[in-house]
Amino acid sequence: MPGAVEGHGDGMTTTLITGANKGLGHETARRLLADGHDVWVAARDPERGQAAAEELGARFVLLDVTDAASVAAAVETVRAAGTGLDVLINNAGIIGAHAAVPDTTVENVEEVYATNVFGLIRVTQAFRPLLEESERPVVVNVSSGLGSLAVTSDPDRLESTIVTLAYTSSKSAVNMLTAQYAKAYPAMRINVVDPGYTATALNGHQGPQTVTEGTDAIVRMATVGPDGPTGTYSDRHGAVGW
Repeated sequence: MPGAVEGHGDGMTTTLITGANKGLGHETARRLLADGHDVWVAARDPERGQAAAEELGARFVLLDVTDAASVAAAVETVRAAGTGLDVLINNAGIIGAHAAVPDTTVENVEEVYATNVFGLIRVTQAFRPLLEESERPVVVNVSSGLGSLAVTSDPDRLESTIVTLAYTSSKSAVNMLTAQYAKAYPAMRINVVDPGYTATALNGHQGPQTVTEGTDAIVRMATVGPDGPTGTYSDRHGAVGW
């Protein structure tokens, strides 16, 4: 099983997933638990997060990616538990206001970047010391085909018909952050994935993919070994153009 590979020394891989109380994060937690991972469900809502963790049989940690104090406290919670950390999945993300481009304000974009971009940086940098103590540190950043210049300029792809500023550009930033982190931390396996158009609460349960199909790429990259790929962008079918 992928989860049986060596992690922080006791044979069990410990994984933390942000935004894991629902949608792709919740399903990723379920699948990795089934693979033998020790999973931390991280969520900003204490009641929903705790309920999701109890339902799954996972650990819960309160974590608001937009709040530095919350992130720091989450790091200390994980460290104090003694589980170590082998895999970080930056899944938390928001779409933001549904505004046409002419009506989109700087504040609209700032709100989305606070979670999707700055939150990812804050969490990654804060948990880096714990990850560096692992024998097989892995980071998976959850992006979107809407963040791909190649995909959004392909007239045969649905993503090319969606014109919006905040979410799309935030996911392009996630892609570049991933590429730079992979270069900066060569001992880690750091990859970015496009879940595909999946029916979740984020998009009003639209999209042809099931939530399980939407987590295929996340789970695959969460379970790579020390000799696995790094600095790549993929979906459940394979490589995605940047």
